Amino acid sequence: QVQLQESGGGKVQPGGAMRLSCSLSKPHPSSYCMAWFRQAPGKEREGIASIDNDRTTKYADSVRGRFTISQDNAKMWLYLDMSTLKSEDTAMYYCATLGPYNAAACSFARQPYFLGQGTQVTVSS
Repeated sequence: QVQLQESGGGKVQPGGAMRLSCSLSKPHPSSYCMAWFRQAPGKEREGIASIDNDRTTKYADSVRGRFTISQDNAKMWLYLDMSTLKSEDTAMYYCATLGPYNAAACSFARQPYFLGQGTQVTVSS
């Protein structure tokens, strides 16, 4: 079992920036491909960004150009740098491992293998 713990959420004004962090309790084959998901009130959970073992990244159209997914060198921390935040970015944000996928197969469209508890991001003035 892998434990994922998100941190860094809170309230930010529209147009602002925020960094989310996610720590892994231990390495696992499912962490070869990792992603960030979010779920807004009344909506389904959606994948927004993924990164594979070679650090190839993919983004949903809704966040491309504004959000950046990254990892530390040891691949025990996952980050999401968010900028130019909008009210529609308000959601609970989750990090997840997806599986031992290569660059072609690694995608935020896949279902989580292990999922964190989430951290709330509220974009409001």
